[in-house]
Amino acid sequence: MQIEEIKKLIPHRYPFLLVDRVLELESDKIKTVKNVTVNEPFFQGHFPGAPIMPGVLQVEALAQSGCILMMSEKVQDPESSLIVFTGIKNAKFRRQVVPGDVLMLEVELINHKRNFIMMKGFATVEGDITCELEASAALVPREN
Repeated sequence: MQIEEIKKLIPHRYPFLLVDRVLELESDKIKTVKNVTVNEPFFQGHFPGAPIMPGVLQVEALAQSGCILMMSEKVQDPESSLIVFTGIKNAKFRRQVVPGDVLMLEVELINHKRNFIMMKGFATVEGDITCELEASAALVPREN
């Protein structure tokens, strides 16, 4: 799945769209990629002279990947729905992400009951885990 298809499923846009491509998509799993470039606006302040992708943005990239999974596989009408975070557990950061890295994101759906979602995910660079977490979310109506 390319960027234009992704934009049909989730409302995020530059500079906050943090998924560049979907590599694999199954009913309960997704694998996506974020190409981390020196031109990312957050590198201007995090940190000048030693740019590091903020951990919270790795979490957000995993969340967006989970949203793409849900919207493409589980939601009947993605244009009328939003998925919002309700909780994050056991988030750990293991390696820095720097310009030039290719951030691989994998999310697995653990539980989906009505409008409530549980997922786990991890991000890697060159096979090394950079971030891992468990998250919960809710499917809510999109207000125009």
